[in-house]
Amino acid sequence: MGFVHLHVHTEYSLLDGSCKIKEIAQRAKELGMEHLAITDHGNMYGVIDFYRAAKEAGINPVIGCEVYVAKGSRFDKEILKGEGRYNHLVLLAENNTGYANLMKIVSRGFTEGFYYKPRVDYELLEKYHEGIIALSACLAGAVSSAVLYSSYEDAKKEALKLEKIFGKDNFFLELQDHGIPQQKTVNQALLRISSETGIKLVATNDVHYIMAEDAEAHDILLCIQTQKKVQDTDRMRYEGGQYYLKTEEQMMELFPYAKEAVSNTGIIAQRCHVEIEFGNYKLPKYDVPEGFTAQEYLNKLCNEGFYERYKEPSEELKERLLYELDTINTMGFTDYFLIVWDFIKYARDNGISVGPGRGSAAGSIVSYSLGITNIDPIKYDLLFERFLNPERVTMPDIDIDFCYERRPEVIEYVMDKYGRNRVVQIVTFGTLAARNVIRDVGRVLDLPYNYVDVIAKAIPMELGITIDKALESNPEFRQVYNEDAQAKKLVDMARRLEGLPRHTSMHAAGVLISPEDVDEFVPLSKASDGTITTQYTMVTLEELGLLKMDVRLVR
Repeated sequence: MGFVHLHVHTEYSLLDGSCKIKEIAQRAKELGMEHLAITDHGNMYGVIDFYRAAKEAGINPVIGCEVYVAKGSRFDKEILKGEGRYNHLVLLAENNTGYANLMKIVSRGFTEGFYYKPRVDYELLEKYHEGIIALSACLAGAVSSAVLYSSYEDAKKEALKLEKIFGKDNFFLELQDHGIPQQKTVNQALLRISSETGIKLVATNDVHYIMAEDAEAHDILLCIQTQKKVQDTDRMRYEGGQYYLKTEEQMMELFPYAKEAVSNTGIIAQRCHVEIEFGNYKLPKYDVPEGFTAQEYLNKLCNEGFYERYKEPSEELKERLLYELDTINTMGFTDYFLIVWDFIKYARDNGISVGPGRGSAAGSIVSYSLGITNIDPIKYDLLFERFLNPERVTMPDIDIDFCYERRPEVIEYVMDKYGRNRVVQIVTFGTLAARNVIRDVGRVLDLPYNYVDVIAKAIPMELGITIDKALESNPEFRQVYNEDAQAKKLVDMARRLEGLPRHTSMHAAGVLISPEDVDEFVPLSKASDGTITTQYTMVTLEELGLLKMDVRLVR
Protein backbone atom coordinates (compact mmCIF):
# COMPACT_ATOMS: atom_id res chain seq x y z
CA MET A 1 0.00 0.00 0.00
CA GLY A 2 1.49 3.35 -1.09
CA PHE A 3 2.29 6.27 1.17
CA VAL A 4 -0.39 8.93 1.81
CA HIS A 5 0.08 12.30 3.53
CA LEU A 6 -2.21 12.21 6.58
CA HIS A 7 -0.87 15.29 8.42
CA VAL A 8 -1.34 18.36 6.22
CA HIS A 9 -1.79 22.02 7.13
CA THR A 10 -3.37 24.04 4.34
CA GLU A 11 -3.74 27.79 4.04
CA TYR A 12 -6.54 27.53 6.63
CA SER A 13 -4.07 26.83 9.42
CA LEU A 14 -4.07 30.62 9.43
CA LEU A 15 -0.62 32.23 8.99
CA ASP A 16 0.92 28.84 9.84
CA GLY A 17 0.24 26.74 6.76
CA SER A 18 1.01 28.11 3.30
CA CYS A 19 -0.37 25.22 1.20
CA LYS A 20 -2.90 26.72 -1.21
CA ILE A 21 -5.59 24.08 -1.52
CA LYS A 22 -5.82 23.84 -5.31
CA GLU A 23 -2.04 23.76 -5.62
CA ILE A 24 -1.51 21.01 -3.05
CA ALA A 25 -4.20 18.83 -4.63
CA GLN A 26 -2.47 19.22 -8.01
CA ARG A 27 0.94 18.48 -6.50
CA ALA A 28 -0.36 15.31 -4.86
CA LYS A 29 -1.75 14.25 -8.24
CA GLU A 30 1.64 14.94 -9.90
CA LEU A 31 3.27 12.69 -7.29
CA GLY A 32 0.87 9.89 -8.23
CA MET A 33 -0.96 9.95 -4.89
CA GLU A 34 -4.52 8.67 -4.80
CA HIS A 35 -5.43 10.13 -1.38
CA LEU A 36 -4.59 13.28 0.59
CA ALA A 37 -5.67 14.52 4.01
CA ILE A 38 -6.47 17.96 5.40
CA THR A 39 -5.68 18.39 9.12
CA ASP A 40 -5.67 22.09 9.88
CA HIS A 41 -5.01 23.37 13.39
CA GLY A 42 -8.20 23.26 15.46
CA ASN A 43 -10.55 24.13 12.58
CA MET A 44 -12.33 22.83 9.48
CA TYR A 45 -12.47 26.14 7.57
CA GLY A 46 -10.97 24.68 4.40
CA VAL A 47 -12.72 21.29 4.33
CA ILE A 48 -15.25 21.96 1.55
CA ASP A 49 -12.73 23.76 -0.70
CA PHE A 50 -10.32 20.87 -0.10
CA TYR A 51 -12.99 18.24 -0.77
CA ARG A 52 -13.84 19.84 -4.12
CA ALA A 53 -10.21 20.40 -5.17
CA ALA A 54 -9.22 16.83 -4.32
CA LYS A 55 -12.20 15.37 -6.19
CA GLU A 56 -11.39 17.54 -9.22
CA ALA A 57 -7.81 16.22 -9.13
CA GLY A 58 -9.07 12.62 -8.97
CA ILE A 59 -7.88 12.21 -5.38
CA ASN A 60 -9.80 10.84 -2.39
CA PRO A 61 -10.09 13.65 0.19
CA VAL A 62 -9.38 12.46 3.73
CA ILE A 63 -11.19 14.90 6.01
CA GLY A 64 -9.52 15.63 9.33
CA CYS A 65 -8.32 18.15 11.88
CA GLU A 66 -5.37 18.46 14.24
CA VAL A 67 -7.23 19.34 17.42
CA TYR A 68 -5.91 20.94 20.60
CA VAL A 69 -6.67 18.70 23.61
CA ALA A 70 -6.90 20.43 27.00
CA LYS A 71 -4.79 18.94 29.79
CA GLY A 72 -7.92 18.72 31.96
CA SER A 73 -11.47 19.80 31.18
CA ARG A 74 -12.13 22.03 28.16
CA PHE A 75 -14.12 24.24 30.55
CA ASP A 76 -11.06 24.94 32.74
CA LYS A 77 -9.44 28.23 31.80
CA GLU A 78 -6.58 28.01 34.27
CA ILE A 79 -3.37 29.87 33.49
CA LEU A 80 -0.89 27.53 31.89
CA LYS A 81 2.07 28.66 29.85
CA GLY A 82 2.48 28.30 26.09
CA GLU A 83 2.16 24.81 24.64
CA GLY A 84 1.54 23.52 28.18
CA ARG A 85 -2.09 24.56 27.80
CA TYR A 86 -2.91 21.67 25.44
CA ASN A 87 -1.68 18.69 23.44
CA HIS A 88 -2.15 18.02 19.74
CA LEU A 89 -4.09 15.07 18.29
CA VAL A 90 -4.87 14.27 14.64
CA LEU A 91 -8.45 13.15 13.95
CA LEU A 92 -9.52 11.69 10.58
CA ALA A 93 -13.12 11.02 9.53
CA GLU A 94 -13.48 7.41 8.41
CA ASN A 95 -17.04 7.89 7.13
CA ASN A 96 -19.98 10.29 7.29
CA THR A 97 -20.64 9.42 10.93
CA GLY A 98 -17.03 10.38 11.65
CA TYR A 99 -17.43 13.61 9.66
CA ALA A 100 -20.56 14.51 11.66
CA ASN A 101 -18.75 13.74 14.92
CA LEU A 102 -15.64 15.65 13.85
CA MET A 103 -17.81 18.74 13.22
CA LYS A 104 -19.23 18.45 16.74
CA ILE A 105 -15.80 17.98 18.37
CA VAL A 106 -14.29 20.93 16.48
CA SER A 107 -17.35 23.12 17.13
CA ARG A 108 -17.23 22.48 20.87
CA GLY A 109 -13.54 23.36 20.84
CA PHE A 110 -14.56 26.90 19.88
CA THR A 111 -17.91 27.28 21.65
CA GLU A 112 -16.96 25.63 24.96
CA GLY A 113 -13.21 25.16 25.18
CA PHE A 114 -11.68 28.27 23.66
CA TYR A 115 -8.72 29.53 25.68
CA TYR A 116 -6.00 30.94 23.40
CA LYS A 117 -6.88 28.02 21.09
CA PRO A 118 -10.09 26.04 20.44
CA ARG A 119 -9.55 23.17 22.91
CA VAL A 120 -11.38 19.86 23.20
CA ASP A 121 -10.99 17.26 25.94
CA TYR A 122 -11.18 13.50 26.54
CA GLU A 123 -14.85 13.71 27.49
CA LEU A 124 -15.69 15.08 24.03
CA LEU A 125 -13.45 12.55 22.30
CA GLU A 126 -15.17 9.70 24.14
CA LYS A 127 -18.62 11.05 23.32
CA TYR A 128 -17.97 11.59 19.60
CA HIS A 129 -15.27 9.00 18.79
CA GLU A 130 -17.39 6.86 16.47
CA GLY A 131 -16.20 6.86 12.85
CA ILE A 132 -12.94 8.63 13.71
CA ILE A 133 -9.36 7.40 13.34
CA ALA A 134 -6.83 9.19 15.59
CA LEU A 135 -3.06 9.67 15.18
CA SER A 136 -0.88 10.67 18.12
CA ALA A 137 0.40 13.81 16.30
CA CYS A 138 3.72 15.66 16.53
CA LEU A 139 6.08 16.43 19.43
CA ALA A 140 3.21 18.39 20.98
CA GLY A 141 1.04 15.25 21.12
CA ALA A 142 0.25 13.79 24.55
CA VAL A 143 2.24 10.58 23.99
CA SER A 144 5.32 12.37 22.61
CA SER A 145 5.17 15.02 25.36
CA ALA A 146 5.09 12.31 28.01
CA VAL A 147 8.18 10.67 26.47
CA LEU A 148 10.07 13.97 26.55
CA TYR A 149 8.88 15.57 29.76
CA SER A 150 7.52 12.79 31.99
CA SER A 151 8.35 9.11 31.60
CA TYR A 152 8.10 6.19 29.22
CA GLU A 153 5.46 4.57 31.43
CA ASP A 154 3.33 7.72 31.35
CA ALA A 155 3.64 7.80 27.55
CA LYS A 156 2.53 4.18 27.34
CA LYS A 157 -0.46 4.89 29.62
CA GLU A 158 -1.44 7.85 27.44
CA ALA A 159 -1.27 5.67 24.30
CA LEU A 160 -3.44 2.97 25.88
CA LYS A 161 -5.92 5.61 27.08
CA LEU A 162 -6.30 6.98 23.55
CA GLU A 163 -6.61 3.47 22.10
CA LYS A 164 -9.40 2.76 24.59
CA ILE A 165 -11.25 5.94 23.53
CA PHE A 166 -11.07 5.30 19.77
CA GLY A 167 -10.95 1.50 19.76
CA LYS A 168 -8.43 -1.06 18.53
CA ASP A 169 -7.02 -0.23 15.07
CA ASN A 170 -8.55 3.27 15.29
CA PHE A 171 -5.60 4.84 17.12
CA PHE A 172 -2.06 4.98 15.67
CA LEU A 173 1.30 6.10 17.03
CA GLU A 174 2.68 8.78 14.73
CA LEU A 175 6.33 8.74 13.69
CA GLN A 176 7.80 11.98 12.33
CA ASP A 177 11.32 12.94 11.29
CA HIS A 178 12.12 16.51 10.29
CA GLY A 179 15.72 16.30 11.50
CA ILE A 180 14.85 17.36 15.05
CA PRO A 181 16.89 15.43 17.66
CA GLN A 182 13.88 15.07 19.99
CA GLN A 183 12.01 13.19 17.26
CA LYS A 184 14.65 10.44 17.30
CA THR A 185 14.07 9.99 21.05
CA VAL A 186 10.29 9.96 20.65
CA ASN A 187 10.35 7.57 17.68
CA GLN A 188 12.39 5.00 19.61
CA ALA A 189 9.88 5.16 22.46
CA LEU A 190 6.93 4.85 20.05
CA LEU A 191 8.48 1.75 18.46
CA ARG A 192 8.79 0.22 21.92
CA ILE A 193 5.22 1.16 22.92
CA SER A 194 3.97 -0.38 19.67
CA SER A 195 5.80 -3.65 20.28
CA GLU A 196 4.54 -3.85 23.88
CA THR A 197 0.91 -2.87 23.26
CA GLY A 198 0.20 -3.86 19.66
CA ILE A 199 -0.82 -0.28 18.79
CA LYS A 200 0.16 0.21 15.16
CA LEU A 201 2.56 2.86 13.85
CA VAL A 202 1.99 5.42 11.12
CA ALA A 203 4.64 7.64 9.48
CA THR A 204 3.73 11.22 8.59
CA ASN A 205 5.35 14.41 7.45
CA ASP A 206 4.05 17.55 9.15
CA VAL A 207 3.25 19.39 5.89
CA HIS A 208 3.09 23.18 6.14
CA TYR A 209 4.15 24.12 2.60
CA ILE A 210 4.05 22.36 -0.74
CA MET A 211 7.54 22.43 -2.28
CA ALA A 212 10.93 22.32 -0.56
CA GLU A 213 11.71 25.74 -2.05
CA ASP A 214 8.66 27.24 -0.27
CA ALA A 215 10.45 27.02 3.10
CA GLU A 216 11.63 30.64 2.98
CA ALA A 217 8.22 32.08 2.07
CA HIS A 218 6.69 29.97 4.84
CA ASP A 219 9.24 31.30 7.32
CA ILE A 220 8.20 34.83 6.34
CA LEU A 221 4.55 33.83 6.89
CA LEU A 222 5.40 32.73 10.45
CA CYS A 223 7.00 36.14 11.03
CA ILE A 224 3.82 37.84 9.79
CA GLN A 225 1.85 35.73 12.28
CA THR A 226 4.15 36.44 15.23
CA GLN A 227 4.96 40.05 14.20
CA LYS A 228 8.67 39.32 14.07
CA LYS A 229 11.45 39.99 11.55
CA VAL A 230 13.47 37.25 9.87
CA GLN A 231 16.68 38.26 11.64
CA ASP A 232 15.07 38.05 15.10
CA THR A 233 16.61 35.23 17.09
CA ASP A 234 13.79 34.71 19.59
CA ARG A 235 11.03 33.66 17.24
CA MET A 236 9.07 30.63 16.10
CA ARG A 237 10.79 28.67 13.32
CA TYR A 238 10.29 25.43 11.46
CA GLU A 239 13.95 24.49 11.27
CA GLY A 240 15.46 22.34 8.56
CA GLY A 241 13.17 22.95 5.61
CA GLN A 242 11.55 19.51 5.75
CA TYR A 243 7.88 20.44 6.15
CA TYR A 244 6.84 19.97 2.52
CA LEU A 245 4.82 17.41 0.53
CA LYS A 246 7.40 14.66 0.26
CA THR A 247 7.34 11.76 -2.19
CA GLU A 248 6.74 8.16 -1.17
CA GLU A 249 10.42 7.43 -1.92
CA GLN A 250 11.56 10.20 0.42
CA MET A 251 9.34 8.87 3.20
CA MET A 252 10.66 5.34 2.70
CA GLU A 253 14.22 6.69 2.96
CA LEU A 254 13.33 8.51 6.20
CA PHE A 255 11.85 5.41 7.81
CA PRO A 256 13.82 2.36 6.58
CA TYR A 257 13.27 0.82 10.04
CA ALA A 258 9.48 1.30 9.94
CA LYS A 259 8.29 0.51 6.42
CA GLU A 260 5.01 -0.83 7.76
CA ALA A 261 4.37 2.60 9.33
CA VAL A 262 4.77 4.16 5.89
CA SER A 263 2.40 1.68 4.22
CA ASN A 264 -0.12 2.02 7.08
CA THR A 265 -0.86 5.53 5.77
CA GLY A 266 -2.34 3.99 2.63
CA ILE A 267 -4.35 1.45 4.64
CA ILE A 268 -5.81 4.26 6.78
CA ALA A 269 -6.60 6.41 3.73
CA GLN A 270 -8.38 3.48 2.05
CA ARG A 271 -10.67 3.32 5.07
CA CYS A 272 -11.56 7.03 4.91
CA HIS A 273 -14.43 7.91 2.61
CA VAL A 274 -16.68 10.88 3.32
CA GLU A 275 -19.41 11.88 0.88
CA ILE A 276 -20.47 15.51 1.13
CA GLU A 277 -23.81 16.32 -0.45
CA PHE A 278 -24.32 19.51 -2.45
CA GLY A 279 -27.51 21.17 -3.64
CA ASN A 280 -29.98 19.16 -1.54
CA TYR A 281 -31.87 21.82 0.38
CA LYS A 282 -31.99 21.65 4.16
CA LEU A 283 -34.46 24.42 4.95
CA PRO A 284 -36.10 25.19 8.30
CA LYS A 285 -39.88 24.94 8.64
CA TYR A 286 -42.02 27.96 9.42
CA ASP A 287 -44.51 27.29 12.23
CA VAL A 288 -47.81 28.12 10.50
CA PRO A 289 -51.10 28.72 12.38
CA GLU A 290 -53.22 25.66 13.16
CA GLY A 291 -55.39 24.49 10.27
CA PHE A 292 -52.98 25.64 7.56
CA THR A 293 -50.27 23.99 5.54
CA ALA A 294 -47.28 26.20 4.72
CA GLN A 295 -48.49 26.48 1.13
CA GLU A 296 -52.02 27.45 2.16
CA TYR A 297 -50.75 30.07 4.59
CA LEU A 298 -48.41 31.59 2.00
CA ASN A 299 -51.29 31.70 -0.52
CA LYS A 300 -53.51 33.42 2.05
CA LEU A 301 -50.90 36.08 2.92
CA CYS A 302 -50.09 36.69 -0.74
CA ASN A 303 -53.73 37.08 -1.74
CA GLU A 304 -54.34 39.58 1.08
CA GLY A 305 -51.27 41.60 0.14
CA PHE A 306 -51.91 41.28 -3.60
CA TYR A 307 -55.35 42.92 -3.39
CA GLU A 308 -53.96 45.67 -1.18
CA ARG A 309 -51.19 46.41 -3.70
CA TYR A 310 -53.34 46.03 -6.82
CA LYS A 311 -56.88 47.30 -6.19
CA GLU A 312 -58.33 45.98 -9.47
CA PRO A 313 -55.86 43.41 -10.82
CA SER A 314 -56.10 42.08 -14.35
CA GLU A 315 -56.45 38.37 -15.10
CA GLU A 316 -52.89 38.47 -16.39
CA LEU A 317 -51.67 39.77 -13.02
CA LYS A 318 -53.65 37.10 -11.14
CA GLU A 319 -52.12 34.43 -13.37
CA ARG A 320 -48.65 35.74 -12.70
CA LEU A 321 -49.22 35.55 -8.95
CA LEU A 322 -50.46 31.95 -9.27
CA TYR A 323 -47.49 31.07 -11.50
CA GLU A 324 -45.02 32.51 -8.97
CA LEU A 325 -46.69 30.73 -6.05
CA ASP A 326 -46.70 27.45 -7.97
CA THR A 327 -43.00 27.86 -8.87
CA ILE A 328 -42.06 28.70 -5.26
CA ASN A 329 -43.94 25.68 -3.95
CA THR A 330 -42.63 23.29 -6.62
CA MET A 331 -39.05 24.38 -5.95
CA GLY A 332 -39.51 23.85 -2.20
CA PHE A 333 -39.12 27.47 -1.07
CA THR A 334 -42.52 28.04 0.60
CA ASP A 335 -41.10 28.10 4.13
CA TYR A 336 -38.27 30.38 2.97
CA PHE A 337 -40.74 33.10 1.95
CA LEU A 338 -42.72 32.73 5.16
CA ILE A 339 -39.55 33.06 7.26
CA VAL A 340 -38.48 36.23 5.42
CA TRP A 341 -42.00 37.68 5.57
CA ASP A 342 -42.16 36.99 9.30
CA PHE A 343 -38.98 38.76 10.37
CA ILE A 344 -39.64 41.73 8.08
CA LYS A 345 -43.12 41.99 9.61
CA TYR A 346 -41.53 41.87 13.09
CA ALA A 347 -39.17 44.72 12.14
CA ARG A 348 -41.96 46.91 10.74
CA ASP A 349 -44.29 46.15 13.68
CA ASN A 350 -41.53 47.31 16.03
CA GLY A 351 -40.59 50.48 14.20
CA ILE A 352 -37.33 49.14 12.78
CA SER A 353 -36.56 50.72 9.40
CA VAL A 354 -36.54 48.22 6.51
CA GLY A 355 -35.24 49.00 3.04
CA PRO A 356 -37.49 48.75 -0.04
CA GLY A 357 -35.68 45.65 -1.28
CA ARG A 358 -33.14 45.27 -4.02
CA GLY A 359 -31.60 42.72 -6.31
CA SER A 360 -33.52 40.10 -8.27
CA ALA A 361 -36.15 39.65 -5.49
CA ALA A 362 -37.70 42.92 -6.68
CA GLY A 363 -38.91 41.02 -9.78
CA SER A 364 -41.36 38.96 -7.73
CA ILE A 365 -45.05 39.80 -7.22
CA VAL A 366 -45.01 37.40 -4.25
CA SER A 367 -42.23 39.44 -2.62
CA TYR A 368 -44.15 42.65 -3.33
CA SER A 369 -47.47 41.22 -2.06
CA LEU A 370 -45.85 39.99 1.16
CA GLY A 371 -44.19 43.35 1.81
CA ILE A 372 -40.74 41.79 1.51
CA THR A 373 -40.08 44.40 -1.20
CA ASN A 374 -41.79 47.73 -1.81
CA ILE A 375 -40.98 47.93 -5.51
CA ASP A 376 -43.77 47.11 -7.97
CA PRO A 377 -42.25 44.64 -10.46
CA ILE A 378 -45.02 45.35 -13.00
CA LYS A 379 -44.44 49.10 -13.00
CA TYR A 380 -40.73 48.62 -13.66
CA ASP A 381 -41.15 45.59 -15.97
CA LEU A 382 -39.00 43.32 -13.76
CA LEU A 383 -38.69 39.60 -14.51
CA PHE A 384 -39.53 36.93 -11.94
CA GLU A 385 -37.28 34.44 -13.80
CA ARG A 386 -34.21 36.48 -12.88
CA PHE A 387 -35.09 35.73 -9.27
CA LEU A 388 -36.37 32.15 -9.47
CA ASN A 389 -36.16 29.89 -12.48
CA PRO A 390 -37.28 26.23 -12.39
CA GLU A 391 -34.74 25.44 -15.11
CA ARG A 392 -31.88 26.82 -13.00
CA VAL A 393 -32.39 25.55 -9.47
CA THR A 394 -30.63 27.95 -7.11
CA MET A 395 -31.58 29.29 -3.70
CA PRO A 396 -33.60 32.54 -3.86
CA ASP A 397 -31.48 35.49 -2.81
CA ILE A 398 -33.31 38.26 -0.96
CA ASP A 399 -31.16 41.15 0.27
CA ILE A 400 -32.84 43.05 3.07
CA ASP A 401 -31.60 46.33 4.55
CA PHE A 402 -32.27 47.13 8.20
CA CYS A 403 -31.55 50.14 10.36
CA TYR A 404 -27.91 50.02 11.49
CA GLU A 405 -28.62 50.45 15.18
CA ARG A 406 -31.52 48.00 15.40
CA ARG A 407 -30.45 45.17 13.10
CA PRO A 408 -29.31 43.12 16.17
CA GLU A 409 -32.93 43.17 17.40
CA VAL A 410 -34.04 41.43 14.20
CA ILE A 411 -31.34 38.78 14.60
CA GLU A 412 -32.33 38.31 18.26
CA TYR A 413 -35.95 37.79 17.16
CA VAL A 414 -34.91 35.15 14.62
CA MET A 415 -32.72 33.40 17.24
CA ASP A 416 -35.59 33.36 19.76
CA LYS A 417 -38.06 32.04 17.18
CA TYR A 418 -35.95 29.27 15.61
CA GLY A 419 -33.59 28.45 18.47
CA ARG A 420 -30.16 29.80 19.35
CA ASN A 421 -28.49 26.59 18.27
CA ARG A 422 -30.11 26.91 14.84
CA VAL A 423 -29.33 30.53 13.99
CA VAL A 424 -25.75 31.75 13.67
CA GLN A 425 -23.85 34.43 11.86
CA ILE A 426 -21.50 33.56 9.02
CA VAL A 427 -17.72 33.64 8.84
CA THR A 428 -15.71 35.51 6.26
CA PHE A 429 -11.94 35.69 5.73
CA GLY A 430 -9.53 38.57 5.38
CA THR A 431 -6.71 37.69 2.98
CA LEU A 432 -3.15 38.73 2.28
CA ALA A 433 -4.10 40.97 -0.64
CA ALA A 434 -1.59 42.32 -3.20
CA ARG A 435 -0.56 45.66 -1.67
CA ASN A 436 -0.78 44.52 1.93
CA VAL A 437 1.23 41.34 1.44
CA ILE A 438 4.08 43.38 -0.08
CA ARG A 439 4.01 45.66 2.96
CA ASP A 440 3.93 42.66 5.32
CA VAL A 441 6.83 40.90 3.60
CA GLY A 442 8.81 44.16 3.44
CA ARG A 443 8.43 44.65 7.19
CA VAL A 444 9.47 41.06 7.92
CA LEU A 445 12.55 41.43 5.70
CA ASP A 446 13.31 44.73 7.52
CA LEU A 447 13.41 46.74 4.31
CA PRO A 448 13.12 50.55 4.54
CA TYR A 449 9.49 51.68 4.82
CA ASN A 450 9.69 54.24 2.00
CA TYR A 451 11.29 51.69 -0.35
CA VAL A 452 8.51 49.14 0.30
CA ASP A 453 5.84 51.85 0.08
CA VAL A 454 6.88 52.81 -3.45
CA ILE A 455 6.73 49.16 -4.57
CA ALA A 456 3.36 48.55 -2.90
CA LYS A 457 1.89 51.69 -4.51
CA ALA A 458 2.98 50.45 -7.93
CA ILE A 459 0.05 48.01 -7.66
CA PRO A 460 -3.10 49.73 -8.97
CA MET A 461 -6.04 50.23 -6.59
CA GLU A 462 -8.38 47.95 -8.52
CA LEU A 463 -10.87 45.34 -7.36
CA GLY A 464 -9.39 41.85 -7.73
CA ILE A 465 -5.90 43.11 -8.58
CA THR A 466 -3.05 40.64 -8.12
CA ILE A 467 0.71 41.10 -8.15
CA ASP A 468 0.94 39.21 -11.44
CA LYS A 469 -1.69 41.47 -13.06
CA ALA A 470 0.18 44.52 -11.77
CA LEU A 471 3.44 43.25 -13.28
CA GLU A 472 1.66 42.91 -16.63
CA SER A 473 -0.08 46.29 -16.55
CA ASN A 474 2.55 48.57 -14.95
CA PRO A 475 5.81 48.89 -16.93
CA GLU A 476 7.57 50.81 -14.10
CA PHE A 477 6.71 48.07 -11.60
CA ARG A 478 7.94 45.43 -14.04
CA GLN A 479 11.19 47.32 -14.60
CA VAL A 480 11.92 47.59 -10.87
CA TYR A 481 11.15 43.89 -10.51
CA ASN A 482 13.50 42.91 -13.34
CA GLU A 483 16.39 45.23 -12.45
CA ASP A 484 16.43 45.39 -8.63
CA ALA A 485 17.35 42.05 -7.01
CA GLN A 486 16.04 43.16 -3.61
CA ALA A 487 12.70 44.20 -5.10
CA LYS A 488 12.49 40.91 -7.01
CA LYS A 489 12.93 38.90 -3.82
CA LEU A 490 10.35 41.02 -2.00
CA VAL A 491 7.80 40.58 -4.81
CA ASP A 492 8.50 36.85 -5.30
CA MET A 493 8.03 36.10 -1.61
CA ALA A 494 4.84 38.18 -1.58
CA ARG A 495 3.52 36.30 -4.64
CA ARG A 496 3.87 32.95 -2.87
CA LEU A 497 1.86 34.25 0.10
CA GLU A 498 -0.62 36.42 -1.79
CA GLY A 499 -4.23 35.38 -1.34
CA LEU A 500 -3.69 33.28 1.79
CA PRO A 501 -6.39 33.78 4.46
CA ARG A 502 -5.09 36.07 7.17
CA HIS A 503 -7.85 36.12 9.76
CA THR A 504 -11.52 35.35 10.26
CA SER A 505 -14.23 37.90 10.81
CA MET A 506 -18.01 38.00 10.83
CA HIS A 507 -19.84 38.55 7.57
CA ALA A 508 -21.52 41.94 7.64
CA ALA A 509 -24.91 40.62 6.50
CA GLY A 510 -24.97 36.82 6.52
CA VAL A 511 -27.14 34.84 8.94
CA LEU A 512 -27.70 31.08 8.71
CA ILE A 513 -31.02 29.51 9.79
CA SER A 514 -30.85 25.74 10.09
CA PRO A 515 -33.61 23.10 10.41
CA GLU A 516 -31.66 21.42 13.26
CA ASP A 517 -28.69 22.44 15.42
CA VAL A 518 -26.22 24.09 13.06
CA ASP A 519 -23.34 21.79 14.00
CA GLU A 520 -25.33 18.89 12.51
CA PHE A 521 -24.48 20.44 9.12
CA VAL A 522 -21.44 22.68 9.52
CA PRO A 523 -18.71 23.25 12.13
CA LEU A 524 -18.89 26.35 14.31
CA SER A 525 -16.33 28.97 15.25
CA LYS A 526 -16.28 31.92 17.61
CA ALA A 527 -15.57 35.54 16.68
CA SER A 528 -13.28 37.68 18.83
CA ASP A 529 -16.34 39.32 20.46
CA GLY A 530 -17.72 35.92 21.46
CA THR A 531 -20.33 35.69 18.68
CA ILE A 532 -20.76 32.16 17.32
CA THR A 533 -20.25 31.88 13.57
CA THR A 534 -20.15 29.11 10.99
CA GLN A 535 -16.74 27.87 9.81
CA TYR A 536 -17.96 27.76 6.20
CA THR A 537 -18.54 30.90 4.13
CA MET A 538 -21.82 32.11 2.62
CA VAL A 539 -21.10 30.62 -0.82
CA THR A 540 -20.25 27.23 0.69
CA LEU A 541 -23.36 27.21 2.90
CA GLU A 542 -25.52 27.86 -0.14
CA GLU A 543 -23.82 25.04 -2.04
CA LEU A 544 -24.58 22.74 0.90
CA GLY A 545 -28.28 23.61 0.56
CA LEU A 546 -28.54 25.65 3.77
CA LEU A 547 -30.58 28.80 4.21
CA LYS A 548 -28.55 31.95 4.53
CA MET A 549 -30.13 35.36 4.82
CA ASP A 550 -28.59 38.67 3.79
CA VAL A 551 -29.64 40.91 6.66
CA ARG A 552 -27.80 44.10 5.73
CA LEU A 553 -27.19 47.38 7.49
CA VAL A 554 -28.17 50.84 6.37
CA ARG A 555 -27.16 53.95 8.27
